[in-house]
Amino acid sequence: MKAGVIGLGDMGSGLALNLIKAGFETWGFDIDVKRMRAFAEFGGSPASDIAQLGRNADAIFVMVMTGTQAKDVIFGQGGLVQSMKQGGLILITATIKPSELTEIAEGLQDTGLALIDTPVSGGFPGAQSGTLTMMAAAPSNVLKRAETVMKAVSSTIHHVGDIPGQGQTVKACLQTVIGSIFAANFEASVLAAKAGISGQVIHDVFTTSGAGCGVTKAALENIIDRKFEGTGSHISTMHKDLTISLDLAQNMNVPLHMAAQAMQIFHAGKSKYPNGDNWVCTRVIEDIVGVELHRNGARAAK
Repeated sequence: MKAGVIGLGDMGSGLALNLIKAGFETWGFDIDVKRMRAFAEFGGSPASDIAQLGRNADAIFVMVMTGTQAKDVIFGQGGLVQSMKQGGLILITATIKPSELTEIAEGLQDTGLALIDTPVSGGFPGAQSGTLTMMAAAPSNVLKRAETVMKAVSSTIHHVGDIPGQGQTVKACLQTVIGSIFAANFEASVLAAKAGISGQVIHDVFTTSGAGCGVTKAALENIIDRKFEGTGSHISTMHKDLTISLDLAQNMNVPLHMAAQAMQIFHAGKSKYPNGDNWVCTRVIEDIVGVELHRNGARAAK
């Protein structure tokens, strides 16, 4: 089986790297020339366009930012529907609206191509280390065919349903929790700084308590080391994910009080620091209060 990855950013580059490490001939495509150059340097086969990738790969991971982009690489001019061989596998690892995934599934009927709706969790570290969690929705026989390439990029594969769209629904639910935990850590870190507690103390206590988890650990480590850009967790992604979660909730008439509050914190962070990563939301609150949390203590905000 030959693999392909469309979208070679923070997440897609990790998928490609681990597919190559697992011994798969891996084709890749991205509109960013620098990403394509880096992909070639670690052993990938750069495709000149989507059509070339489709002709050369049997299982293709679609790791783009939006549902519109996913539809375009599949159904657009020179897209996968036109270029992949019969029996090809399309794995949508991007986080998009469940309704968009359903539309893609409907469009792929009678094309001879199989679809796996499998958004992922684990962020940049999980993608690069091949330890992502996958939320896969597809018939069991389709998942079986994709098992080897999926195991190459993940440590945990959950079969969450047989119907495409169920994977994205599970991811939307998950992001309400992750977004809320992030937001709570942003606020708590500023409260600690204002009270004169060091970042190291907060990190040590939080990560070894009932609140300890990978989300808390990542947030606090970046906050107290003042790493707000270039950590592989751009704020636009979580902002988009929470938008999807709240859209789903509105469509299903379900109130999401905590996720809605978290969304406003991310919206503030994205508005003031559009080039930042998730943790930059903390700076918005620090700017209001006038203090910053550092590993060795609190300081006046710059």
